[in-house]
Amino acid sequence: MAGRTGPQKAEEPVNYDIRDIDDQQTWDEFVTAHQEANFLHAWQWGEFHASRGRAIVRRGAFDGTRLVGVYTGHVEPAKRGQHLQIVGGPIVDWDNRPLLKAIVADIRAQAVSHDCIYARIRPQLEKSETSLALMKSLGLRPAPMYLSVEMAGVLDLHKSEEQILEGMRQRLRRALRKAAKLNIAVETSTDPADIHQFYQIQLQTAERHQFVAFSEEFLSKQFAAFAADNNAVLYTAKHDGEILAQNFMIFYGNEASYHYGVSTKLGTKLSGAPLLHMHAMRDARERGIKRYNFWGIVDEHDTNHRFYGVSVFKRGFGVDELRYTPAHDLVIKRFAYLKNFVIETLRRKSRNV
Repeated sequence: MAGRTGPQKAEEPVNYDIRDIDDQQTWDEFVTAHQEANFLHAWQWGEFHASRGRAIVRRGAFDGTRLVGVYTGHVEPAKRGQHLQIVGGPIVDWDNRPLLKAIVADIRAQAVSHDCIYARIRPQLEKSETSLALMKSLGLRPAPMYLSVEMAGVLDLHKSEEQILEGMRQRLRRALRKAAKLNIAVETSTDPADIHQFYQIQLQTAERHQFVAFSEEFLSKQFAAFAADNNAVLYTAKHDGEILAQNFMIFYGNEASYHYGVSTKLGTKLSGAPLLHMHAMRDARERGIKRYNFWGIVDEHDTNHRFYGVSVFKRGFGVDELRYTPAHDLVIKRFAYLKNFVIETLRRKSRNV
């Protein structure tokens, strides 16, 4: 579940000390204590971007000696000017207005120090009229382009496997029975070298579904960053030794995230993907995780969206919709930002996303 806003607390003058955090244990203990957080604010997320040569920011707000809020981001280079990306955060009490103001001021200072045109923030905050009004009051404006997932499909793993099966669409239950009949096997790996095969199948999947594939380097570095702490697992469904489907899962805090998935042509016929999700859910429970995030879905009526088909598959598991407050921008250089705003607006319309 994302964070929520409630009645605003009375503003009291507090001098927060906001500074770099360089200790992973301090960082992860704070982030994972917040039920809404996921891997987008994990320490490893910053390590992944650092491995790509990006400047990263990890900042913590202290009230005396007590850590009360954090945010992480990276500087993304672009021809039109670089910007600071903060996704899935800050992790903070969204009802504490003085703290929010202090963190936004610090984000501005970090963006300026890295010569950014703007900072783009996709909060880990459930979308509501209150959350949108809060963004505006903090000096943020709606971004012309999304930053990570804006609507996700989530399952409550407090439910038993039997309850989840009951909530599934009949087509998926049939696929699971077929997988059992065909003796489809599931293998797991935490070896980054195995991402090579995943990448090759991703190219096939991208061609079938007409999307731009991630580079092998991008995928392998991301997997390696999380696998180093046993938080990334590659699930593979096989029939008679042939790969049907693979899922790139990330386990962090209270959430298991279905980050990427691919399938072969044979996999589209034998449908090994549902079985991979059931295995990942079992593993999540063993880790004490209570939320399974299928990641991005689109509106049920948005049939022209390029991800509509995969959304139908995810919704078949009986997911609940989780709408995040969409990305907002903190403008630093207004003229350069305006040019970028126009280009991104046109690009989003042309991509139908």
